[in-house]
Amino acid sequence: MAKFPLHAASAAPKTFQRKLIFYNMLIIICIACVVSFYNFTSYKNDVIKNETNNSVNRIQTLSDRAALAYDEMVNILLNCAERKSLFLTTSLNYSQTGSNERMALYAADVLRDFCAISGYSEYIYKITLYNKDQLLIQAGSSAGSGDDLENITSAPWFNDYLTKTSSQYKLTLEESPFPLGRYANPQIIPLVRPLQYNEHDDPKDAWVFLGISPKLFNSLLEILPEDRILYITTGEGEVISSLNGGRLETRDLIGELTASESFSGVLRRKLSGQDCVITYQKQLVSGLLLMEIMPVEDMNFDHTVIANTIVIIFFFCITIGLILSVLFSRQLGAPIKRLTGRLKQISHGDFSRDISIETDDEIGMIGKQINHMSGHISELLDTRVQSEKEKKDLEIKMLQAQINPHFLYNTLDSIKWIATIQKNSGIVQVVTALSSLLKNMAKGFNEKVTLRQELDFLNNYVTIEKIRYIELFDVEIDVESESLYDAKIIKLTLQPLVENAIFSGIEPSGRSGLIKIHAYTKNGILYVSVTDNGIGISPENIEKLLTDTSRVTKSNMSGIGLPNVDRRLKLVYGEDFGVKIDSVLDEYTTITVSLPLEV
Repeated sequence: MAKFPLHAASAAPKTFQRKLIFYNMLIIICIACVVSFYNFTSYKNDVIKNETNNSVNRIQTLSDRAALAYDEMVNILLNCAERKSLFLTTSLNYSQTGSNERMALYAADVLRDFCAISGYSEYIYKITLYNKDQLLIQAGSSAGSGDDLENITSAPWFNDYLTKTSSQYKLTLEESPFPLGRYANPQIIPLVRPLQYNEHDDPKDAWVFLGISPKLFNSLLEILPEDRILYITTGEGEVISSLNGGRLETRDLIGELTASESFSGVLRRKLSGQDCVITYQKQLVSGLLLMEIMPVEDMNFDHTVIANTIVIIFFFCITIGLILSVLFSRQLGAPIKRLTGRLKQISHGDFSRDISIETDDEIGMIGKQINHMSGHISELLDTRVQSEKEKKDLEIKMLQAQINPHFLYNTLDSIKWIATIQKNSGIVQVVTALSSLLKNMAKGFNEKVTLRQELDFLNNYVTIEKIRYIELFDVEIDVESESLYDAKIIKLTLQPLVENAIFSGIEPSGRSGLIKIHAYTKNGILYVSVTDNGIGISPENIEKLLTDTSRVTKSNMSGIGLPNVDRRLKLVYGEDFGVKIDSVLDEYTTITVSLPLEV
């Protein structure tokens, strides 16, 4: 008894319905993931967009305040340089009396008050008003010194600023020229303007200097949220003030923006490995660059809302997909179950027609084909039963027919001995040939024999036919080489060809004929041709001769016509081999058989 693995019997079948639900759920999960990802991406982009708009507004506000502070500082510088009536006391000479010195101190107080009016006095590190051979007036948050005049005029930037016009005051960050101030304010933003009421030819002899503390811009950033990253730089990229400026590497970014021809915009850059959004604005006159950097990961994402939304969308898609999958699988699974049930019935021998599986859809078409197949199988089974019955009847007849040849052989043998005793050689010859023919024909048609045996069998047949037709024809046999006599050929291949030559070619012509048999080889193929000089065959009859199996008549001794010879050769050797006919009316007919050379 055959044994089967236990797991094969216990394994659950993978039904179409389960596969349909599985693939549908897989598609729904993919859709849910795509929708969730799209929702998250859209939310993230909206947050980035809102934060970017807020940053643009902050930078604009910061730029307006910086521009206002810059305008106030330039106004202070221009008022000091151009309004002579405010500082008449500077015309007093150093050699004057002490009361004049008090007037100079009073002028310094006026200068201080003038700065205070602007509201930016605490960010004015030092303002100095100088006129050669007259008093040096100073004010500001830093105390004056006797070396201030020399320190200012010897600074590397002094001459450059002194020659600039009011429209060229682009702010720069410079080292403080005052030794005492380097500890508190190592850097200042200088502005220098020659006095308009200067009586000297050299602008170095009368000027006003304004040193602005970077604290001015620090104060602008202090009012902004502490978690922001902001920069205020000069037009040359020097950082004047920053908020959380040490978090990211910005040197290359500042260089890019200061060199850019654009005065405002929004950028997306990778800084220190973080994805950042940068908003910036540059001032045309002062050259200041104001910039805010917002790392995307620091933006105000409500992760709880995102997570809840994604979970809701995901499970909503899964639920809807599961419901639809079950409905679809039921709709498609029912007809498929009917088909499988019908196939099981067919496998158990029920070939009756089932109308329920023939619907108007694609599955119904399969049902129609199954019904058609079951009907065809039923017909085939009936045909097989009938064939088996006929086969048994034929076997019985063949067994009965085996008795007749033996009786005939014994009878012919008796006739031969009687003819021998009476010395009738013609009868002996015919009976001997006929006995050999019958013995060979009784052994079967598709047996392979040598060419020599086939020619011997043919010689017996020719002997009988010559006596019958009183030497109406002659036969010539030409074998190309002696070795071909041992070549294999199907028995009863040549006899039908010679029989056709006698009955269809020579006999109708009414004259003596010649039949030539030629055996030869070419390219490993054995060719045997039978040529007669009878009436020939018309071209339209040549094709019929090989296809019309009804030409087998009782007059044929072997019962095998040319179509049968051709078909037998093709069945045994293939379609490339068989019978070929070449004929010319009233001249000749050549029938050639081809088969592989077997020695």
